[in-house]
Amino acid sequence: MTSPASLDWIRRLVAIDTTSRDSNLELIDVVAAHLREHGLEPHIFPDETGAKANLVVTIPAADGSVSGGVVLSGHTDVVPVDGQEWSSDPFDAQVRDGRLYGRGTADMKAFSAVVLHLLPQLREAELAEPIHLALSYDEEVGCLGGAHIVKQIADLGLSPRAAIVGEPTSMRVIKAHKSMNVLRVTFAGVAAHSSLTNEGVNAVEYAARLITYLRERADEWRSQGPFDDAFVVPYTTASVNMVSGGTANNIVPQRCEVTCEFRTIGAVDPADVIADVRARAAELETQMRAENERASVSVDVLAQVPGLDAAPDTPAGRLAVSLGALDCDDKVTYGTEAGQFAGSGIETVVCGPGDIAQAHGPDEYIELSQIEACEVFVLRLAQQLSQGAEAAR
Repeated sequence: MTSPASLDWIRRLVAIDTTSRDSNLELIDVVAAHLREHGLEPHIFPDETGAKANLVVTIPAADGSVSGGVVLSGHTDVVPVDGQEWSSDPFDAQVRDGRLYGRGTADMKAFSAVVLHLLPQLREAELAEPIHLALSYDEEVGCLGGAHIVKQIADLGLSPRAAIVGEPTSMRVIKAHKSMNVLRVTFAGVAAHSSLTNEGVNAVEYAARLITYLRERADEWRSQGPFDDAFVVPYTTASVNMVSGGTANNIVPQRCEVTCEFRTIGAVDPADVIADVRARAAELETQMRAENERASVSVDVLAQVPGLDAAPDTPAGRLAVSLGALDCDDKVTYGTEAGQFAGSGIETVVCGPGDIAQAHGPDEYIELSQIEACEVFVLRLAQQLSQGAEAAR
């Protein structure tokens, strides 16, 4: 088997450790230098800390216009490798048995690398409308950069007509995914000696009541719906994934934090779920204050990724299929930045190389054939846009 032409670029991106807790600026600098070598000046948008940045660049149409066209969107960050047993260095991508192994190969540096490798061809094309590349930070911790990048694209006046988010879908066109929402509920009780429980307010015990409530909601969705059978898990899910509280075995705990996540299908409004959690937290706070008025409960929304629910015949979907992607009616349970692009008024689908099943675990990999399929996909995009806007609709 021959190696995909973009293999070197994938290796370059994988070699830069962009775990979400760390900076992505080294990768942004490498990409920016490559763009400038080809006569393109990227827009770089640092976050409030200055340690991370989004990047937006436009390959203009032949007449120099930068408005309209298609966005190719990727995120730069990857999940940690801590505690995982890899067969090879996760940041030194290795080919074995028709697969490329390394952190981020599937999720989702291969997609971005293909675009960067094909930049000369994209520049040479006589485009009737522009192609935009958007690279974001902190997708893995709640699509934080995505929330900003859609506004940054709007502020630049780019007004793309379609967006393709290159998350791993095995080059299937995905038109819908669940929302993702993360809440932290903090219980502030009153500490006391454990022999004098009447003088304290046990934050852990009240947190347990909220955990029970959340499990009851999850069980209700699972048994009673609403349902959407296009999803592998056809109902809204909820889970408590982190709990922290208590100081010592002989102290009534003063504080407990509960971090939970829920993912909704289209028939469930995330705002309603959050309102319900706040209402239950308020009830528990009233009970705690009945024991001691100093007690309190707070609810913080740590992350929200809107769901995607595009029409079956969305123009972005038709475009992706015309480029060789596989049309399907599947909906996926994981969240992406596609919901943010769609929420800004851009027709959006998810379509990229690799399988999400290989993401996040040890020995993450992408099939070489998937990379080659993505290369063909991007080249066809340039060809279609070179033939005129109507041909690509």
